[in-house]
Amino acid sequence: MPALTPAAPARPLPFAPRPVPLSATLAVNEAIARKKRQGVRVLPMGFGEAGIPIHPALTRELEAASGRGAYGPVAGSAALRAAAAGYWSRRGLPTDPSAVVAGPGSKPLLFALLTALGGDVVVAAPSWVSYAAQTSLAGAEAVPVPTVAGEGGVPDPGLLADAVTRARARGRSVRAVVVTLPDNPTGTLASEDTVRRLCSLARELDLVVVSDEIYRDLVHAPDRAVPSPARFAPERTVVTTALSKSLAAGGWRLGVARLPEGPFGRALRDSVLGVASEVWSSAPAPMQHAAAYAFAEPPELVEHVARSRRLHAAVTGAVADRFAAAGARVVRPEAAFYLYPDLGPVREGLRARHGVRTSADLTGLLLERYGVGVLPGSVFGDAPEALRMRVAPSLLYGEDDEQRLAALASPAPAALPWIADGLDRLAEVLADLTETAHRGEAVPA
Repeated sequence: MPALTPAAPARPLPFAPRPVPLSATLAVNEAIARKKRQGVRVLPMGFGEAGIPIHPALTRELEAASGRGAYGPVAGSAALRAAAAGYWSRRGLPTDPSAVVAGPGSKPLLFALLTALGGDVVVAAPSWVSYAAQTSLAGAEAVPVPTVAGEGGVPDPGLLADAVTRARARGRSVRAVVVTLPDNPTGTLASEDTVRRLCSLARELDLVVVSDEIYRDLVHAPDRAVPSPARFAPERTVVTTALSKSLAAGGWRLGVARLPEGPFGRALRDSVLGVASEVWSSAPAPMQHAAAYAFAEPPELVEHVARSRRLHAAVTGAVADRFAAAGARVVRPEAAFYLYPDLGPVREGLRARHGVRTSADLTGLLLERYGVGVLPGSVFGDAPEALRMRVAPSLLYGEDDEQRLAALASPAPAALPWIADGLDRLAEVLADLTETAHRGEAVPA
């Protein structure tokens, strides 16, 4: 056998990979896990996971389809698209299955949509971290527009036209606006008036509206309607949702998009399917089968979602009370499992005792000194000096499924010992952070 030719001397490549930071929501989850491995007592409130067990019926459906390994249609199976169409139709958005596209989660679908649309994207400030990040990955710019006070998720219509006009005057091609109903990070729901005004401007400005409604079924007041832009501007609105929040199936990675009817919607569908065909080919077949069952909304899943909604409302409300008692401004959470407290009222004490000047300073202090994992408002596009943070208490529901199921079943989940213990710990931390003289030490674990 001939001898191998000696390798040439190694030399560095003349370029570096494009820097793409880890998503802040995933990064904080990893930081909290490191703290736990170090033996630190932690309060994991940074990662947006629903914190409830998968319903056994969903597991049964997934197991029944576990032998399905063939590729399917790029748009998704006929059964899944029909079930998703029915889901939206029951919510006042009549939908033909041909207008539905499935993907391996709503995040890939969003990226495919932004890639297909091209151009810059208006995002709310603050808004979920991936909107601006995906816009950048697609080679465009995010145009941040503040929200109406107390109404997260939708850019303020009073500021939208000016922002788009200024961006276009710079030679930018602004083509879309992304809204979140209900909102992550604030846990609030924009009013119908705000959404109507936004839709009117979208028509005037020739913008496509992408409405992320993944938290639609987790509005705390079950009789409160979600004002989807698809009701007011159906010819230009895309709606997305998934199983990850209302049914806590984040790891299953299955999402759906509802595209507009008419020539534009059909052209957009073709473009999205073209992107999908090159990126994921088709969503996993077993997941599609389980999702078709879920979107058909059998009674056991409807009740499961209702119980989770009550749990989220009780615990986020209790956490909001602890922040308010510590002097924070807090808009009462209205949906999902988030709140967005503002420690601006105690800014001077935080600066004097802890050197805190930005939201990143504040959340870094909470993690390193107290083991409390939350996200700074700055990663959501908020002003760095604003002392706001996103708090996601849903991982306080229990250490295992037995505790989480007990929390789902309880009429007063915040009083359960393990949840009450987490709430007490949070109150201790906030009291030490905002009220006592800084002694240079942490609250005892």
